[in-house]
Amino acid sequence: MSTIQFNHKMGAHCESGTVTSLLNHTGLEITEPMVFGIASGIFFGYFHKHKAFAFPTFIVRNRPGEMRKNIQKRLGIKFKTFSYRDSTVGMQALDVLLEKNIPVASQVDFFYMDYVPSWEQVHINVHFMIVMGKEGSTYIISDSYFPKPVELKEESLLRGRFAGGNMSPKGFLYYPEHIPENIDYIKPIVKGIKKACFNMLNLPVPFIGIKGIRLFARKIVDWPSLARDTEHLSHEVMKINILLEDQGTGGAGFRYMYATFLQQASDILNNPDLKDLSEELMSIGDGWREISLFAARIGKNRDLGPDKMKQLSNMIRDRADMEEKFFKQLRKSI
Repeated sequence: MSTIQFNHKMGAHCESGTVTSLLNHTGLEITEPMVFGIASGIFFGYFHKHKAFAFPTFIVRNRPGEMRKNIQKRLGIKFKTFSYRDSTVGMQALDVLLEKNIPVASQVDFFYMDYVPSWEQVHINVHFMIVMGKEGSTYIISDSYFPKPVELKEESLLRGRFAGGNMSPKGFLYYPEHIPENIDYIKPIVKGIKKACFNMLNLPVPFIGIKGIRLFARKIVDWPSLARDTEHLSHEVMKINILLEDQGTGGAGFRYMYATFLQQASDILNNPDLKDLSEELMSIGDGWREISLFAARIGKNRDLGPDKMKQLSNMIRDRADMEEKFFKQLRKSI
C-alpha cells in the first residue's frame, strides 16, 4: 500500500482544518475560516463543576463533531461515517479505504500521536487528523498542526483510535461521500452567523455564551480555594493561555479566525457591515490575547494573590461586555 496523492495543508484547528482539507481534496474550494464560520464554530462555555473535569475549565468552540455535522447540513454535503467496537475490524476497515485511494479522517486520543513532541502529548480524545496512506506497518498522516505529512506506527494509531475515557473515539472515521455541484453560500453563511449569535446571546443556559464568560469572571477569584496548592493553581491559571492560544487555535479563542470568516462573508454577501465587524472582533481578540499573556505571566511567576486574580476577573468581564455588544451588532447586521 502506498501514500495517496493528497495535498497536505496546515490548519488553525484540527477539526476545521481536517474538514477543509478533505473538502478541498474532493474538489470543493473552501477556506478553513469559511468552514469554521458556516459551522458556527465560535462559542464559549465555562464549567465550574463538571464530572468530566477535575478542575474548572472553559471551552471556546462548539462541541467536537459539530463542525462536520453543521457543514453537512448547511452545504448539502454528505459524509460517510464509521464507528467500531472491535479494534481489529476498525483497523482493517481503515486499510480497505486506503486501498480504495480514499483519504479518511480519524478521531484519536492526541496522547498516542507519537509524532508529537513528548512535552506536548496530553490525553484529548477529540483530536482529528487524516490518514493518507500506509507503508508496511506505518501510516502516513496529514495532521493540520504540522507543516508536512508525518509517520505513525500502527500500534500508536490503534491505541489512539480506541482509547477509553470521556468522549472515546470508538474508531471513528469519516470522509466526504457527496458534494453538490453548485453551492450557494449565502444562506449557509447567514444560518451559521445566526446560530453563532443565538449560542452566544440566547441559549437559556447560565454557563454558555456571554453568560458563561461572566460566570468565568465571577468564579475565577474562587480558583485559589479549589486548588491543592500554589503549584496546582499556577498550572491551572497558565492553562488559560493554552486554551485560548493553542487549543483555541488561530489565537484568542478562535476570535481571529472568526474575524477572517466575517471578512470573507462580507464579500460574498456584499455586506460592508461584516467587514467593519471583522475589524472590531480582531480588537476583541487582542483583548483575549492580553488575558492569555497575563495569565501565563502570573502563573509562571506564582504571582497569584487576590489582587492579581481580581485583575484577571476584571479583564474577562470586560471581554463579556465587548462580546455582548459585538454579537448584538452582528445579529442585527444580517
